[in-house]
Amino acid sequence: MRFYVISDNVDTQVGMRLAGIEGVVVHEEDEVRKALSDAMEQEDIAVVLMTEHLVRLCPELVDDLKLNRSRPLIVEIPDRHGNGRAKDSITRYVQDAIGVRL
Repeated sequence: MRFYVISDNVDTQVGMRLAGIEGVVVHEEDEVRKALSDAMEQEDIAVVLMTEHLVRLCPELVDDLKLNRSRPLIVEIPDRHGNGRAKDSITRYVQDAIGVRL
């Protein structure tokens, strides 16, 4: 089982590659959707690392895959501009998952 990175920055992708993690660099929503779809089809990928910026381009797809697929695990990583996560991102994720407002 291996890791795979989907990044919007060449530097992030190169850094991951130096650590032995292959991946792609994409910028547009349709490219993100295709890269994520390709990664989901590969049986040997256990963890997909995605920059937060790319997750924000198609949050409904990423949330759906996180909730309805057991493999691979999708992990958001900060992009080069730092952590863009909202203060209530975990609360929002739980609300979406169980359908109850907290």
